Amino acid sequence: MDEGLVVKGLGGFYFVKKSDGSLIRCKARGRFKKENINIFVGDKVKIIRTIDNTWVIEEIMPRTNFIIRPPVANIDQCIIVFAVKNPDLNYSQLNRFLILAEKSNVEIVICLNKIDLAEEREVKEIERKYLNIGYEVLTLSAKKKSGIENLKTVLKDKISVVSGPSGVGKSTLLNAIQPGLKLATGDLSEKIKQGRHTTRHVELLQLDFGGLVADTPGFGYFKLEDITPEELSDLFIEINRAARYCRFKGCMHLHEPDCEIKRQVEHGLIYKERYDSYIELLREIDDNRRGL
Repeated sequence: MDEGLVVKGLGGFYFVKKSDGSLIRCKARGRFKKENINIFVGDKVKIIRTIDNTWVIEEIMPRTNFIIRPPVANIDQCIIVFAVKNPDLNYSQLNRFLILAEKSNVEIVICLNKIDLAEEREVKEIERKYLNIGYEVLTLSAKKKSGIENLKTVLKDKISVVSGPSGVGKSTLLNAIQPGLKLATGDLSEKIKQGRHTTRHVELLQLDFGGLVADTPGFGYFKLEDITPEELSDLFIEINRAARYCRFKGCMHLHEPDCEIKRQVEHGLIYKERYDSYIELLREIDDNRRGL
């Protein structure tokens, strides 16, 4: 029995990369469907060749992590790409992506693209905010090929997911890193400032300098599933750090007296945009639980 990594799933087949670099087209055992077991890109699997010379996935090995959107298993890090201009940076949307990645318990790198379209002071301000929160931040321009080497260093020898909304330049960025990837790119609609979804499925792509990367479909709005109100504050890392100093254990940082989070927002120690995103998502989660 051989072992390998699922790098693509398409048309009922799974393409498994073995340790020797060979790519094997496999089907899943029938029992997987009967037992409602899903196979995802990034899964480490055991495969066997049948008597009719076809390959089947026999076993899925335990996952170290799993990111829901896009569905990828066993990744080392999530590179969250947002444009600073064209379209303008949407803080609420960026925070939503960050919470999703935090929920999946993976390393996170924020990648600010299209810096050539913005004033330097504007880029520095955005970078400073998220560095202060505790995130690694890269600033670059895929079009001008500025900052590409820094991103290559981050990607080297790791399994990475590149995520972000449509139109921010994810595929263009990966093309700049390695032209041979030949990922499709789409222009941005001038009317609605949203990119066409040019990446249709999740696939782990081999990088010449070492590592695997998944370029994923662009997403706009999506619900935060399986996150409780109590868990949400833990996923905002700066709120999680300060919450221990609130007067009441289990403080939701809304109307409670002696709330450390509200005090830090008032004094500029926690950014208001982040607190506003927390409140927005908290209300959304509550509405979802009540079926609204």
